[in-house]
Amino acid sequence: MVYFKVAACAFLAAGLTTAWQPSTGAFTSRNSLAIRTNGVQQRSTLSMVVTDPTSTSPMGGGGMFTASNSESRRVVPDDVRGRPVMKVVYVVLESQYQSSLTAAVKRINAGSDNMAVECVGYLLEELRGDEAYSQFKKDVEEANIFIGSLIFVQELAEKVVEVVQDNRERLDAVLVFPSMPEVMRLNKVGSFTMKNLGQSKSVVADFMKKKKQEDGSSFEEGMLKLLRTLPKVLKFLPSDKAADARTFMMSFQYWLGGSPENIESLLIMVGQDYVKEITDGMVGKEKMKAVEPVLLPDKAIWHPVAPSIVFENPEKYFEWYNTEFCPDAGIDVKTAPTVGIILQKSHINTKDDTHYVSLISELESRGSRVVAIYSGGLDFSGPVEEYFYDASGKAIVDTVINLTGFALVGGPASQDHKKAAQVLKKLNRPYMCAVPLVFQSFEEWQSSELG
Repeated sequence: MVYFKVAACAFLAAGLTTAWQPSTGAFTSRNSLAIRTNGVQQRSTLSMVVTDPTSTSPMGGGGMFTASNSESRRVVPDDVRGRPVMKVVYVVLESQYQSSLTAAVKRINAGSDNMAVECVGYLLEELRGDEAYSQFKKDVEEANIFIGSLIFVQELAEKVVEVVQDNRERLDAVLVFPSMPEVMRLNKVGSFTMKNLGQSKSVVADFMKKKKQEDGSSFEEGMLKLLRTLPKVLKFLPSDKAADARTFMMSFQYWLGGSPENIESLLIMVGQDYVKEITDGMVGKEKMKAVEPVLLPDKAIWHPVAPSIVFENPEKYFEWYNTEFCPDAGIDVKTAPTVGIILQKSHINTKDDTHYVSLISELESRGSRVVAIYSGGLDFSGPVEEYFYDASGKAIVDTVINLTGFALVGGPASQDHKKAAQVLKKLNRPYMCAVPLVFQSFEEWQSSELG
């Protein structure tokens, strides 16, 4: 019975952590109550206000699915200063990369003598709207670089392919990270392509089929594993033949890193090597040397106020959490229920983590301990097995909340329900999927026929 009481409290807390603010078009905590316990401020989000933002906006979905607006993601250089301008258009599943891309572009525009950048981004679901789709076409026609990631909705993938394919030869580079095969085939970095991806003689397809047979990897999991493996192979290839493939791999690593610094390195690297106006202007100048991407471990425990960004070792996490954080926060380690939370790594990389911080703070303000874990891919069963049990194999969590927006095992393209059921049955704790509304208001979600 105790597990279900904890689950009920967790569910209540999950439902109180976000609210729509019409003035910003974003979800944030509102009317938060500051609670101080032994000098540590915690937040309670008991007072929430949700208002209806579904009135038609110029670039939104008019209440059909989302009222978010791509213009909020458009960045134009204030002062070009005679520099060549590189236009970047990106399409992503969720909005977490907006902050990092905006910051990276502004850093380049302020600090680079060799280039300026204009950037605009679209959430995949925005392309359902005719006006947004028309503007997307126009932006791609004017772009130098296209970036796409996690494009797994068939009818929207077809829209992306239709637009980008028509401009692919003209574009200086196309970078598509794990997405449906037909979208991945758009990739173009110099001589590097993925034109055979998904076809019978594709080496990439053979690799992913093998991974699926070995460990049940979904398409996107297999792609992630392939892209992590390739850099080791590229080191042994002649530099002239591997340079473009290496650039794609480095770009993917920067993208995975997600921070403004990583995204800045990605844009400068691609611009100086593949955008003709920029490369011509840099003749005789020293190019930026590719720095190693700053990456978090593939799986770990995360806490927003921890002295370490993440903990790969659960013993080290609980040593800090139980002996330092909990006493200061007024949490009784011996009697407190423990809530396991499953997070998406990209939100941590890009620091688009307000909803994570809010839920963790809410649970802790109510006296719960929290173990928040993430995975670099879309199979979260590994971190569950590693971090939700103690050394003796006993489950340490009383309930689990999945905040990723995905299934426990697998992403938008496919899920391994059998594997997920085995993991959850073994854990034997209440399990909730609290899907974050990252591009909809609550009212839009309720009224949408698409969900």
